[in-house]
Amino acid sequence: MTTNPIGGALSGGVHRLPVRVYYEDTDFSGFVYHASYLRFMERGRTELLRSLAGDQSDLHRDARGLVFVVRKMTLDFLKPARMDDLLDVLTWSSELKGASMHLAQEVRRGDEVLMKADVVVACVREGRAIRLPDSLRHSLTRSVPGAV
Repeated sequence: MTTNPIGGALSGGVHRLPVRVYYEDTDFSGFVYHASYLRFMERGRTELLRSLAGDQSDLHRDARGLVFVVRKMTLDFLKPARMDDLLDVLTWSSELKGASMHLAQEVRRGDEVLMKADVVVACVREGRAIRLPDSLRHSLTRSVPGAV
């Protein structure tokens, strides 16, 4: 298990990031605003990559400008979260392709799934898709269930 008190933990191939819902995350109804979930999930994806390959800024520098961009995202909002809820953002790899990672994510409150997302993240350099670095591909394949 890889654990970082701020960055969550990677265990059994699934990265878990705890997130507290603050006032700023909610809308006028007191529920979590839909765009806040996108920020929570971005943090989850970032911390998964950090636990496998280090800081994205280091990866960007060492891989001569490599960046990750969201290519496609499908969201399913199931139940609302409210201010002060303690949530977990779960992130894992569902498929690897040449220049992309397919990630699955869930936002949970305890065992209750509040939202699900399927995310395609492309690996890009200078505006062009490039093959995922072998070191990251190896880490995802070795450490995360479902990776091929």
